[in-house]
Amino acid sequence: MKLHTVLFAFLILAPFSVCAGQHTPATVPEYLLEVSFDIPQSKIIGTAAFNVQTGQEISFSTGNLSINEVTLNGQKVDVAVQEKVLKLKPLQSGELVIRYEGVFKGDNAVSTANDGVTESVISEKGVSLTGIWYPQIHGLCRYRLKALLPPGYQAISEAERIEKSAENGGGTFTFDFPHPVDGINLIASSRYVEIRDTFNAIELYAYFFPEDRELAKAYLAYTKKYLQQYETLIGPYPYKRFSIAENFLPSGYSMPTYTLLGQDVVRLPFIVETSLGHEILHQWFGNYVYIDYEKGNWAEGLTTYLADHRFEEQRGKGWEYRKQILIDYESYVNSKNEIALKDFRGRTDNASKAIGYGKAALIFHMLKNRAGEDAFIAALREFVKEQQFRKASWEDIRAVFEKQLKKDLEWFFKQWVDNAGLPAIEAHRIAVKQNGDTYEASISIGQREDVYMLDVPLTVSFPDGPEKRQTVLIDKAKNNVTEQFDRMPGKIIIDGDYDIARHLDEDELPPVIARIIGAEQPVVAAAQDDAEKYRSVIEAFKERGAVERKAEELSDGDIKNATLIVLGKDNPLLKRLFSITGDDAGFTVIVKENPWNPRKVIGIINALSKEEADAASRKIFHYGKYSMLSFEKGKNTLKSIEESRRGAALWKKEKTMAIDVAALTTLPEVIERVATKKIVYVGEFHNRFEHHAAQLEVIRGLYAKNKKIAIGMEMFQRPFQKTLDAFIAGTIDEREFLKKSEYFKRWSFDYNLYKPILSFARAEKIPVIALNIEREIIEKVSKGGIDALSEEERKELPRSMDFSDAAYRERLKEVFQGHGHGTLKNRDFTNFYQSQILWDETMAQSIDAFFRDNPDYQASGQMVVIAGGGHLAYGAGIPHRAHRRNGYSYAIILNDGEIEKGIADYIAFPEQVDAVAGPKLMATLQEENGRVSIAEFSEQSIAKAAGLKVGDILLALDDLPVHSIEDVRIHLLYKKRGEPLRVKVMRKRFLFGDKVMEFTITL
Repeated sequence: MKLHTVLFAFLILAPFSVCAGQHTPATVPEYLLEVSFDIPQSKIIGTAAFNVQTGQEISFSTGNLSINEVTLNGQKVDVAVQEKVLKLKPLQSGELVIRYEGVFKGDNAVSTANDGVTESVISEKGVSLTGIWYPQIHGLCRYRLKALLPPGYQAISEAERIEKSAENGGGTFTFDFPHPVDGINLIASSRYVEIRDTFNAIELYAYFFPEDRELAKAYLAYTKKYLQQYETLIGPYPYKRFSIAENFLPSGYSMPTYTLLGQDVVRLPFIVETSLGHEILHQWFGNYVYIDYEKGNWAEGLTTYLADHRFEEQRGKGWEYRKQILIDYESYVNSKNEIALKDFRGRTDNASKAIGYGKAALIFHMLKNRAGEDAFIAALREFVKEQQFRKASWEDIRAVFEKQLKKDLEWFFKQWVDNAGLPAIEAHRIAVKQNGDTYEASISIGQREDVYMLDVPLTVSFPDGPEKRQTVLIDKAKNNVTEQFDRMPGKIIIDGDYDIARHLDEDELPPVIARIIGAEQPVVAAAQDDAEKYRSVIEAFKERGAVERKAEELSDGDIKNATLIVLGKDNPLLKRLFSITGDDAGFTVIVKENPWNPRKVIGIINALSKEEADAASRKIFHYGKYSMLSFEKGKNTLKSIEESRRGAALWKKEKTMAIDVAALTTLPEVIERVATKKIVYVGEFHNRFEHHAAQLEVIRGLYAKNKKIAIGMEMFQRPFQKTLDAFIAGTIDEREFLKKSEYFKRWSFDYNLYKPILSFARAEKIPVIALNIEREIIEKVSKGGIDALSEEERKELPRSMDFSDAAYRERLKEVFQGHGHGTLKNRDFTNFYQSQILWDETMAQSIDAFFRDNPDYQASGQMVVIAGGGHLAYGAGIPHRAHRRNGYSYAIILNDGEIEKGIADYIAFPEQVDAVAGPKLMATLQEENGRVSIAEFSEQSIAKAAGLKVGDILLALDDLPVHSIEDVRIHLLYKKRGEPLRVKVMRKRFLFGDKVMEFTITL
């Protein structure tokens, strides 16, 4: 017996029984059932009878039934029930009669195969028999049912005519259904209010409980609407009667001539516009044309496509519905639970639904697009006509479409029905170029893993005209397509309407709750002090396969590789990943992309109290399509989905940028405009003297307006703040400052670039703030990630970090990939990304800490931050992160930056400064064990010309001892070009021993 289900998480699929293979209505055997009830005892007493043939092997599924007696032609037959199956082989033909009883209480009739939903119950609330409530056998039968029920009951079963008569103090119902079916069901209640209506010659009934009587009118009105639509679309309704029955159990079934909906389902306001239509369509597909389950259940996909999907298509939201199908597939289906459509029998979980309902619906959508609307509907009409009251398979669907289209479709059904999985396509390149007076688009489309034959849709839009839609055939791993246009396209989208079943690209897949629900062993983590507050949430996720871990125990590797449910917005895990703000609703759920692994997501759940958590924790799982939820006392108050890219790939002609020349200004005018900003960021290319001159101009201009100014510098690291303070205060000289700050060890650029800024700060006693974290930590993280740091090193990390800026991540990825043959070769991008964010967050924290530690600056002070332009562009590096901490106003000035929208507040173009660089030896030095030696010479080296050789150990410069490369660079800083430099070296000799030698180099 097969029950077609409404699309809800709590609904079930009952097993089916069939009497005897494929039969025509004239030859199908009859199965006679008579049942009565003892309602207080939850008992059914039944007699089953039908004719058997000599030697016919026959078996009955008995479930929890008790078999009291079996007779053949009135003679008792000894049989035994083993493993809930009764088997026998009659020695003669005749009438086999089985007398049985069954008890169906609400607490012992649960189907473990169907999400724990109760299948059959007999109680004072009513009778709902949709499981094994009579001995069931395999095959189509013509059932005749007579049921004796107490007075006042109404009963529904598969029937075109129901007769009721008074008998034995109760009511006897006789159900007549003159067609073969694979099983029957029985529903009854003493509380039903029967409401009647008609549509054409079809009798309509609604059996609703008194408290929901008014809903029945709406259900009957919508039923007429759907019958009208489907008769026009597919053909006449196959029966004389249709009923809608309300059930006291949480059910949602469709059986021939009626649908059974649980009371909670009936009361949902959207059911009449969605699932009711789905269930009525099952009267044609599933209840008129039966399903050959051995070869795959096609009916759920077809019904989903022609009902649920069609409703959304009529609202103009068909592409969104199809995209949601693919989002669900990505969320719930994985290599362990992925099956082919030929192996789909029915919905047992979210993954099977995503395949059997979702993927199958898309298969029919692709079939319709290939056949055309008229041919598609014509084929379905023929399919219904040919297969009525027969078991049909995907092969029968293929045959009718091949007949209609006069084409071989074996390849289509093989790749979509016989094979598991979905194709993955990606656009390697989309380029548009002018070719004479036409334009040519070159598109390279690839397929990962299995290669499919696909009609890939292209949508081409033009600035001054309608869109152009076309398809291109791809059937190889790499496909090159060229399209010609008479105008310059404005946009090209690949599969922007989601017309093909395929894997979604990362940018198309939004972070949604379904990706947490469908993950394999997600990790649910609360801070140690919050575990009991979130206990109901933890247990709800653990029931679905999650693993509980303490937040404090998770390593960065755990965070990167797992799907996480993080409990509490103050959870220490979040401080390592995101900046979390938002409302303080009683209970909130926010799903974000894992910034260290975009194919994973992180769910952030926050509750104001244990009561709020308890009220909402079980409801989360009904909102899988959403990225954000809010609840108050268990009632949903907000739900939203984060936007994601539409289409497998997008090419867009950028608008031509233009500058209003009249709006051009000067740097002094910019200084006037930013004078009110708390923080002014001025970017640089580190080796450009003119950029540093512009920075000093900004500092001088702002200092003239506000003496309470500070300078934040990327070039210095925080452990050397006291050295910076001493230099600015004048208590140490420049040589000592450079030595103690390890400037030449930690920053590779000429000190002369920054000397004017530092000299001005020293002269005016302007605080200079070392913004950066130690270089050793950055390098360690870049190589091995934050997990590579020691406990002592981890103490230096910022208290909170935000890795969620996807656009910044992509820009950093381009930088990383551009250094693939340099210092970043063979390194992991995630580690590089962590090091860059750590760099930015540390500098932002240093800025914030200065203001917090200096109340007078917090009140009326200002800071100029000088850093590389990459840390400032679009505000993504330092500015947004500092603003997150303190909310201070700021402005960004870049030097010689690209003119792009949002990149900065101002871009300066300073005149080139030809500064005199400090003198150099033009030799590569190496340092080991306190000794500095010459490793090699550059071309036209003045040191080599003076007589020095590779391997010489530098002992002194102008009689000043040399112990480090830093000593050399500091000494050269104070020399001028053209001056002599006396160099004392030790030269190793093979035969005569080491020799100290002295040379004079003209710089």
